[in-house]
Amino acid sequence: MNNIVVQKYGGSSVANTERIRNVARRIVRYKRMGSKMVVVVSALGDTTDELIKLSRSITRIPSEREMDMLISTGEQVSVALLAMAIHKMGEEAISFTGAQVGIITDSSHTKARIIDVNAKKIINELKDDKIVIVAGFQGITMNQDITTLGRGGSDTTAVALAKSLNAAVCEIYTDVDGIYTADPRIVKNARKLARISYEEMLELASLGAQVMHPRSIELAGKFKIPLHVRSSFNYRKGTIISEEVKMMEKVLVSGVTVNKKEAKITICDVPDKPGIAAKIFQNLAKANINIDMIIQNISRTGATDVSFTVQKDDLQKTINLANEISRSIGAEGVTSDNNIAKVSVVGIGMKTHAGVAAKMFSALADKKINIEMISTSEIKISCVIDKNKSEEAVKALHKAFKLSKKSIVKER
Repeated sequence: MNNIVVQKYGGSSVANTERIRNVARRIVRYKRMGSKMVVVVSALGDTTDELIKLSRSITRIPSEREMDMLISTGEQVSVALLAMAIHKMGEEAISFTGAQVGIITDSSHTKARIIDVNAKKIINELKDDKIVIVAGFQGITMNQDITTLGRGGSDTTAVALAKSLNAAVCEIYTDVDGIYTADPRIVKNARKLARISYEEMLELASLGAQVMHPRSIELAGKFKIPLHVRSSFNYRKGTIISEEVKMMEKVLVSGVTVNKKEAKITICDVPDKPGIAAKIFQNLAKANINIDMIIQNISRTGATDVSFTVQKDDLQKTINLANEISRSIGAEGVTSDNNIAKVSVVGIGMKTHAGVAAKMFSALADKKINIEMISTSEIKISCVIDKNKSEEAVKALHKAFKLSKKSIVKER
């Protein structure tokens, strides 16, 4: 079957019964035009946040296995309701959990990775002319434990299914019209991109753009699966995420992002000896804590401060572990700061153009915004700053790189 369409609908697209009916109408419209439909759905609205809040009312550091048991229930509600809405419109639909359709993951609870997808059950239902609805964001281990893929993981579910089913297209539906040069809620004159490369989108997603899950872009890029990001509230074209094409190189910067969901940890007065840094970060890795930026001060007294950033969700867990590490290596203690934000500029054009860092730092300096940490790659520059100045920083950088002056890629 080469007429399979995979669609993913985020929580805002199915936030209430009227929006669920709206999504059902769109799906039925596609099916009646001749497509075989596989639909991945997130939990309704803020359901996942509410479930996490509920868990925190029981314990500050809940078991990650039990968290997966809890937060995976949100998608089970939305897939069943969407199937009911489609039935009401006269079409056959069937809903499944991630486990039921054979989405096998590793055992990294709350941030599991997909190992394999057995699409046999989906294919059999499509042959019976049914619309197949799959709970996003979740899977099951070889030991039959339920896992989740991390926030936004429904995107990854959709891309994995598109690959396994050799789908004709993978559409990601959200509450915005596509990928913008900045968050339009912060920068009112941000422009929608008609097209962006996997590489740029992966950086944007990893750096705080909330439209796509980073691992979904990684997977799509690996298997060359074109993605169409578009709004579930209209039928306009969105943004195509695909391989890099020549015209993209002409654009110096494609977008500006901000991430307010990280915190900074500092281990103070760390002995300046070979192997100490390895010991610190090996212990953090064993605890499945993802480190983003790292900075180590120059040693002048035989000791140095080591600072790094982590997701706020991992903050308390990291502080506890960092205190243990500090004692074991003879450091002086641990401090933390959750009032930070990371602003970044991203663009393939940075590969062949100089001066991007200078322009970025000047734009921040003009607004008297202090830079605490800096990280770079071939196509991005990130700075950690005071969270209270983050939106001002995004606006300043968007203006400095003239991202609202004209459309980055002309609509086709």
